[in-house]
Amino acid sequence: MDPKGPVGEEEKHLILLTTLLIAIVVIPVIILLIYIIYRYRDTPSNTARYRPKWGDNKYLEIIWWGIPIIITVFMAYFTGKSVFALVKPPTTDVKPITIQVTSLDWKWLFQYPDQNIATVNYVDIPAGRPVQFILTSDAPMNSFWIPQLGGQEYTMPGMAMRLWLQANETGKYFGTGANFTGEGFAHMQFDVIAKTEAEFNRWVNKVKAAGKPMDMAIYNRLKQPGLVNKQTYSSYPPHAFEMTLMKNGGHYHERIPEGNQFNPNDTEKTK
Repeated sequence: MDPKGPVGEEEKHLILLTTLLIAIVVIPVIILLIYIIYRYRDTPSNTARYRPKWGDNKYLEIIWWGIPIIITVFMAYFTGKSVFALVKPPTTDVKPITIQVTSLDWKWLFQYPDQNIATVNYVDIPAGRPVQFILTSDAPMNSFWIPQLGGQEYTMPGMAMRLWLQANETGKYFGTGANFTGEGFAHMQFDVIAKTEAEFNRWVNKVKAAGKPMDMAIYNRLKQPGLVNKQTYSSYPPHAFEMTLMKNGGHYHERIPEGNQFNPNDTEKTK
């Protein structure tokens, strides 16, 4: 309920509206429940009229069917409006950044295709700039969630799910896996660090200069179930994300050039 981006703000408004509409039904029902229990209690002093042959009341039925139908229509309209509004980047006059996300047991791998760098268990983003997260899994299905920036999106083997998010303010935000995946699930968390554009560019240059490259041996170790600390890599195998999708039965919309074939299970070929 403390959003720091346009997607989170839109979803907060939807949550508040939905809560209000549901309260229109829930509160009267609770009041009626209390009233009916008291009014028709089985005591000698109760003077409530006894009507054993009473069957229906058209006016009451119109009320208790009509109001929920109207509320459902309202909820459907505003939910659909928000869903279609969030299909596109929240800010359209700034070039977005793409980050490919792979959920592993029990860690998060982030790859920056434009910058050709990678991180584990943390992700840096430029504040005020839309980020398109493209999500998949090379482990059991999980769910990618940064509560202050927006709602969760599933990561599934062989599928590339897309999620637009944006941080309006610099700072550190909490990210986590929101789908149970076994023993290390509770520790499958990551930091989202939103920086100014200049700070982000300096960080990218620092990673390229000081980080170590990710090879297939490193990737295969990351795939193994277990916990790891934050890690940074100055490069990663070309088309690693796309081939992870293909290995798990999916496909990618871009053609992978000949000679850049990436097999996550073949460590010798890429050494």
